[in-house]
Amino acid sequence: MGPEERGSEPPPAGPPRVGVVVITRNRCTSLLRTLDRLARLPERPPVAVVDNGSTDGTADAVRARHPGVRLLTPGRNLAAAGRTYGAASLATPYVAFSDDDSWWEPGALARAADLFDSHPRLGLLAAATLVGPERRPDPLNAAMSNSPLGREPDLPGPSVLGFLACAAVVRRTAFLEVGGFHPLLEIGGEEQLLAIDLQARGWGVAHCPGVVARHDPDGLPRPGRMARMRRNALLTAWLRRPLRRALVQSAEVALDARKDPRARSALVDTARRLPAALARRHRAPARVEKRIRLLETWS
Repeated sequence: MGPEERGSEPPPAGPPRVGVVVITRNRCTSLLRTLDRLARLPERPPVAVVDNGSTDGTADAVRARHPGVRLLTPGRNLAAAGRTYGAASLATPYVAFSDDDSWWEPGALARAADLFDSHPRLGLLAAATLVGPERRPDPLNAAMSNSPLGREPDLPGPSVLGFLACAAVVRRTAFLEVGGFHPLLEIGGEEQLLAIDLQARGWGVAHCPGVVARHDPDGLPRPGRMARMRRNALLTAWLRRPLRRALVQSAEVALDARKDPRARSALVDTARRLPAALARRHRAPARVEKRIRLLETWS
């Protein structure tokens, strides 16, 4: 069923509260399926697609099949920072993120907006994720539900310092205030730094399992993903954590690099980016560092 077959359900009253940003690169078929699903949501969210330099005709296909979508073509691969670019283009108070293989369940965005409306300190909502046609709970759901950070009285769920970007909704002003997703990290474990930066500014980051995202990955291997995730964990340490912790973490990766090519790749890539990280380094407040250490002990 295409977007023209949404049905006769009337549009929601008032201006939309949640917009959706989708980043994509060379995954045209998957993206069009996601846009079809987003077009059928009862919330009728405005959608911005950030095409990160696709060469497979993505932009033309989106214009032809979903002319109402705001298509942004920065002309290069912004990676995760494309979400920041997309969020800045929208006018809704809240912004949900989807990847080109993920979308939101009907009613999820309205529930998210209600939670933001009633919890003014909530900066980011980490949804529950169901994977594949079988709707398998992502393992991160349980980890977030059992977060050792507990639940703060003015937030709608357990506090977390990690989440899936494709299953997150943000308060647009808070997200842009902290700079969104850091461009230095690109893709792979980029979420923790955003959570740290939001909490450093006093915003809450909470898991709300009543808001549900769907994820249908194609199962194809993602070459270099594990190395990128380890690199980004190390860069996050250099960007926000005490110097001693960054040095210890670097030494751990260096030790693993003797036998593990992924650790070697992470170390080399971190070294290339380290001058830029040091130029942008500012330590997270002690209260946030304490939370990071608690999570490290717990895991």
